[in-house]
Amino acid sequence: MARNMADEFFLTILGTLNEAQARWYVAREAVSRGRGGIKAMEDLTGMSRPTIIRGIRELKAGDVSLGGRIRRPGGGRKRLETADPGLKAALEELVAENTAGDPTSALRWTNKSTTTIAEELTRQGHPVSAGTVRQRLHELGYSLQANKRTKEGYSPPERDRQFRYINRQVAKFLSRGDPVVSVDSKKKEDVGNFKNPGKTWRPKGQPREVKGHDFPQLGEGTAIPRGAYDVGRNEGFVNLGVSHDTAEFAVESLRRWWQLVGRRQYPGAKALLVCADSGGSNASRSRAWKYSG
Repeated sequence: MARNMADEFFLTILGTLNEAQARWYVAREAVSRGRGGIKAMEDLTGMSRPTIIRGIRELKAGDVSLGGRIRRPGGGRKRLETADPGLKAALEELVAENTAGDPTSALRWTNKSTTTIAEELTRQGHPVSAGTVRQRLHELGYSLQANKRTKEGYSPPERDRQFRYINRQVAKFLSRGDPVVSVDSKKKEDVGNFKNPGKTWRPKGQPREVKGHDFPQLGEGTAIPRGAYDVGRNEGFVNLGVSHDTAEFAVESLRRWWQLVGRRQYPGAKALLVCADSGGSNASRSRAWKYSG
C-alpha cells in the first residue's frame, strides 16, 4: 500500500500518543474508513488486528478513560531485532533478488508473499511471523502491489533458478564496472493531430481542434519508443523508430545507446550485459538479433 501525505500525517500524530491513545486513534480511523478499514490500518501502522478491534469496542462502550495502567517508555514486548540482530539483513538479502519496480521511484514491491518470506527466514534460523514480515517490509519502503494480468501460463520449474543466475550476473558485471542495460520496446504511439489526454492553457472557448477519429491512416505514422535502461547509473535512453519493431531496430537502438552515451560513461568496459524479455524483437531465436549484434 503506497503512503500518501494523509497517511504520513496520520503516522506522525500516532507517534506522539501513548499506548491507549494510539489504540483509540487507530480504531477511530479504521471505523471511519468503513469496509476494509481494519485491514488498512493493520497494514499502515503495524498494529495487530485484535488490538484495533479492542480499541473499537472501547470507543463504542465509551471506555476511553486514561485511569488504567499505561506502560512506561520501553515497556512491552521488545522488537525481534533485539534478540536476533541478523533478522533485518537476512530479510533485505532475501527480497533483494525478488524486487521489481519503477527505477525512477522510491516505491518498491516484492513478488514473494509474506508467508513465503517468513517460512524462508525461519528456515534460515530467523523465526518470524508473516505479520511481522509485512510490518518490516513497510518499514523498508516496500509496498504490496497487485498486477491486473495474473495469468502467465505454465512456469517451468527452473524459472526461479534462471532469474537467480541472471541476478548473479548483473551483480558481477556491476561490481567490476561493466555496463548492464535492460532493453525493451514501449507502447507504440500514432503520430498526428489526434486527441491526447491532458490539458493546455489556451484562450477561453478556443480549444485546439483535432481529428474526430484516431485512425492510424489519418496520421503521419507510428512512433516506436525503444528503451535502454542503464542499471548501474539508473539512467534511461530512448530511441524512436518509425517503421517496425524488428530485431534489426532493437540492435540499432542498443548500438546508438553505446555510441552516444555508453562508451563515454564506460570507457574501460570489457563486456556488456544485455537483459531482455526474449520476446518480439528481443526473441532469443531471432537470427537477425544475433547476427546484427
